[in-house]
Amino acid sequence: MSEPQSSEIRVGDAEREQALRALGDHMSAGRLDIDEYGERTARVAASKTRGELLELFTDLPEPKPRFGPIPAPAPGRPQPVVARPAVPEPPPGRPGIERWQQRPLAQRIYGSLVPVVFLGTIALFLFEFRNPWIFVLPVLFVIIGGTMFGEGWSHDRRAWEREQHRRRRDRRHRY
Repeated sequence: MSEPQSSEIRVGDAEREQALRALGDHMSAGRLDIDEYGERTARVAASKTRGELLELFTDLPEPKPRFGPIPAPAPGRPQPVVARPAVPEPPPGRPGIERWQQRPLAQRIYGSLVPVVFLGTIALFLFEFRNPWIFVLPVLFVIIGGTMFGEGWSHDRRAWEREQHRRRRDRRHRY
């Protein structure tokens, strides 16, 4: 397989933006009228190779787009990119609020009722029933909720903690 010529190398957004800036400079200098500028910018957007971009500047002086050297092919096989699931970081000062709002409505309602059940149990103990076995009710309430919603609650917490640990480790190794 033959090496591509410099004019056959494909261009990216950075090269197209550089060409658009150069065309804007030429229009500002009066070398291009608005119609010609429109035609050439449309061709810049559609260009795929360096040659197609440079062709738009053959009748114009500097500035012209400049391209870097032809990149050498990477040795060996490319390494697969492993995507990590995005775990949102809570906003500063209010940890967990964002995660809480992402939960299903049933889980949020149930989670809000847990402290109400505990407070209700304390009120019942103080004013109605003096039996300490009444404190089994909130424990049962939490156990029932755990079986209804499964391991999702603790699993999400562990995933968030792993993500925080990874971010701290990356921050330490970055410098």
